[in-house]
Amino acid sequence: MTVREAKYLSRKIMEAGEIPLLIGHFGVGKTDIAREIAQETGRKLVILVLSQMEPGDLIGLPARDENKTKFLAPDWWPEDGNTIILLDEINRAHRSIRNAIMQLLVDKRIHNHILPEGTWIMASMNPPDENYDQVELITDPAFLSRFFILEIHPDPNEWVEWARKNQIEEEVIDFISKYPEFLSVHESVSLKASIKPSPRSWHKLSKVLSLMSEEDKKEYLYILASGIVGPEAAKVFIDKSLAGKIHSPSEILLEGNIPASLDIHQANGLLIRLIDYLTTVDDKELEKLSNQAETIAQNLLKLSHVVPKDSFEAFIRMLVNLSNLPGLKGEFSDKLLRRLISEVTEENK
Repeated sequence: MTVREAKYLSRKIMEAGEIPLLIGHFGVGKTDIAREIAQETGRKLVILVLSQMEPGDLIGLPARDENKTKFLAPDWWPEDGNTIILLDEINRAHRSIRNAIMQLLVDKRIHNHILPEGTWIMASMNPPDENYDQVELITDPAFLSRFFILEIHPDPNEWVEWARKNQIEEEVIDFISKYPEFLSVHESVSLKASIKPSPRSWHKLSKVLSLMSEEDKKEYLYILASGIVGPEAAKVFIDKSLAGKIHSPSEILLEGNIPASLDIHQANGLLIRLIDYLTTVDDKELEKLSNQAETIAQNLLKLSHVVPKDSFEAFIRMLVNLSNLPGLKGEFSDKLLRRLISEVTEENK
């Protein structure tokens, strides 16, 4: 998702009393999202870089109180609920820090200190790939179930707009405008595949949905649901429960079941589902898709006529990134791109 989408959803999630987990490569804007939300809501922002903290920094130090031992409040502890606590680099924290985090997430307290009512919590981390030091925390289902996972990929148009407002050199802006594939890498392994639905996760989803308009649900429902109940449950939830008959990604790609018209929210939601499907599909399904690359290319060309141009271009950039991967997924993506180029050339004759 884009930074704009992540910012909007993070605020809605925290307004519902839940916790967003922003995942993205360094420099993508995770901390900026927290700062902007704090500024817009008039809240104080407390940033805890967990990879640099010792247990005493997080939980406070013990002290004697008459015949009892109690823990002093750490110096970062909020004075009132008009605060956002950002737990940064949670995937690189020491085990003792992780244990304390769990108590903070579950009970909104550490030892005898309870967070003031209304305090918001959000978290951030780098993606789980070979470029970063990892710990087993990120695969712990009990831990992940406490968050709405929001995976951020910078949008070139969004970044160019930001760059112009922040006095980035015109040479850099011009280069990224012409070659958006060099803005950022898209190699991360999605944590969403590890998420499984549970009574708790459906309850959390319901709390956030109660704060959203119907228009917002059209645009963000899949992103939100897949980050708390997992992609598969989110797809079925949308297809069968809320949106009536919406064709599955495979039906769209293989059968060409594409609406004659879509508003911008429906179009973006559809493309997001296709992207998630193609990035998570297994090898058995890939073999089936690869054998029908020509049909899929024709249907994608048909889809390009009913979705916004910039949204479809973002979808194509995703295919280009996938084509650089080793194995069957990279081979299929490359084959599909070639067929799509051939279909576009034929259409333009």
